[in-house]
Amino acid sequence: MRKSDRYKTAHLIEDQFEPRSRGLVLKNLLQIKRKREMDVIEAERYALVQPKLMGMFTKEHCFTTEDVCEIHRLWLGEIYTWAGQYRQVNVSKDDFDFAMARYIPKLMQEFEKGPLKKYTPCTFSTDEEIITALAVVHTELMLIHPFREGNGRVGRLFSVLMAFQAGLPGLDFMGLRGKKRKEYFAAVQSGLDRDYEPMKKVFRAVLSRTRRTQAQRLRPF
Repeated sequence: MRKSDRYKTAHLIEDQFEPRSRGLVLKNLLQIKRKREMDVIEAERYALVQPKLMGMFTKEHCFTTEDVCEIHRLWLGEIYTWAGQYRQVNVSKDDFDFAMARYIPKLMQEFEKGPLKKYTPCTFSTDEEIITALAVVHTELMLIHPFREGNGRVGRLFSVLMAFQAGLPGLDFMGLRGKKRKEYFAAVQSGLDRDYEPMKKVFRAVLSRTRRTQAQRLRPF
């Protein structure tokens, strides 16, 4: 992920890399220098935090921006000092610029008063209502990209929690690979024009895959 205005933020720890990591691993509390090792550690912590989060929020809970930050902190708090804090550096991916860092606090306030208030608790009765709620909230959160690292996975965790409120099993995002991953990123970009149909299509596929996976698990031998 490319950074901009680095000359203004080089003093920030979130804009620093571990020595001898070839600029691939951000400065971290574990002093890990190899990207593959960091990927494993982050994945392990990610798997551990999911069941904990499921027990933290009720089905009637209206989520807030503080909840989003807490999810990030619980996942990465033992790895990065800035976990759970809004980023102070500008970031982009594939020449697509996410929200500028200085606007994030204001944008997150609007996110809380808008999509979070409207779509959580996610207790809608039809699939289309649930899919719309998931698509809008996820798209808007991804466009803000509030954290230095881990936004996509936090967004997926948040979707899982919303789906739980709707009485759905843990969402299966394993299908977002290759071409589907490109379609997903294009769906995020479509949100700039408040066009959520591409992301709805993504979540329809996720929900369909989730139910197939659940059915296979429940199928008797």
